[in-house]
Amino acid sequence: MSGEPNGSCFPLEFGRGSSVESDLLSVILRDVDSLLYVDTDVLFLRPMDDIWSLFRSFNATQLAAMAPEHEVPKIGWYSRFARHPFYGVTGVNSGVMLMNLTRIRSAAFKNSMIPARLSWEDLLHPLYQKYKNHITWGDQDLLNIIFHDNPECLFIFPCQWNYRPDHCMYGSNCRGAEKDGVSILHGNRGVYHDDKQPAFKVVYDAIRDFPFEDNMFHSLFYPIQTKFLDTVNTLCGRIPQVFLKQIEKTLRKVFEEKVVRHIRLHK
Repeated sequence: MSGEPNGSCFPLEFGRGSSVESDLLSVILRDVDSLLYVDTDVLFLRPMDDIWSLFRSFNATQLAAMAPEHEVPKIGWYSRFARHPFYGVTGVNSGVMLMNLTRIRSAAFKNSMIPARLSWEDLLHPLYQKYKNHITWGDQDLLNIIFHDNPECLFIFPCQWNYRPDHCMYGSNCRGAEKDGVSILHGNRGVYHDDKQPAFKVVYDAIRDFPFEDNMFHSLFYPIQTKFLDTVNTLCGRIPQVFLKQIEKTLRKVFEEKVVRHIRLHK
């Protein structure tokens, strides 16, 4: 696997309920070694290369990486409602996922259907048939079942790499984001397009409307910072530093690189 992503983008037309969208990537993209899969409602608040570098943290058996579905079991969806096996204590969320497709294609997976191990391609359809009346979140549920039976195959990255409303709407519970800031913002529940979680909408609106030729601090960072004042009546809005820390760090890095280039050009 190369050390950096090659920049290829593969848009998918599957729906969340199709139960196949991320699970079939190793079958569809046979010439691709590794990829970063994301839902369409994610925003990168730091360079994409940073999450790609987590591939280097995989051990010899790990072939995919995701964040936990929740940090608190008593309010997690899987721990309360799931009618099928799931990974760990709270399950995992597939909205942001690293996949080593070469390893996935060559692996044989334990399963609850037959004693023999099955390839990824041979496993998906019978697994879906067994659990189709018990799954709610499509491909994510199937991934949870697979990695419940094969936990040694999954690398868990911390919640700041897949930060969702669940991490703050009941009170802040993502310690990684509290310490380092949000790396990838995942606006599930439609929060970019309604007023239920205005802190998420503030970030989305600012990035959507940003004129990229302008000064990033004046046209992006400061407007977000100012508009957060209107969200303090919500639990997510009371922790603006969680949303702003990586944005500020990334913009400062870009600004400093521009200054260095300018100085070099005028020496």
